[in-house]
Amino acid sequence: MNFRRQRQEEASVNLTPLIDVVFLLLIFFMVSTTFTRETQLKLDLPEAASGEQVDLREEKQIEMTISANGDIAINDKALIAPSFTTLKLALKRESAGDLALPLIITADAQTPHQSVIMAMDAAGQLGFTRLRLTTTQLEAGEDQ
Repeated sequence: MNFRRQRQEEASVNLTPLIDVVFLLLIFFMVSTTFTRETQLKLDLPEAASGEQVDLREEKQIEMTISANGDIAINDKALIAPSFTTLKLALKRESAGDLALPLIITADAQTPHQSVIMAMDAAGQLGFTRLRLTTTQLEAGEDQ
């Protein structure tokens, strides 16, 4: 007797359903994720009746933002711990040794005075000579 051997079919895994499921999960996570900028601080600027309005924005400058609760961001990069030494290191890194760059301090109207003084002191110790404080223009007729 001569028996013929049966051909064995190759065992394979169909990847098409797996790819479909992964694609649907990817779409779900992309749609359900919210993107927020956590480096932006909400500010309510103080008002001033005097001062110069600066319209020209220089190409290279350092912008320091101080929120009402004392959080500090330099060029839209928030400092993890707003201490004096951290602030000095961040200013030194952002300036890359160029102390002639203008340093613009934008502080909320409710910011503790100590936070603004600490920022100015750190800039002074590093040797920054061009320092600006931002305010909003006091409306005509308002006296405080």
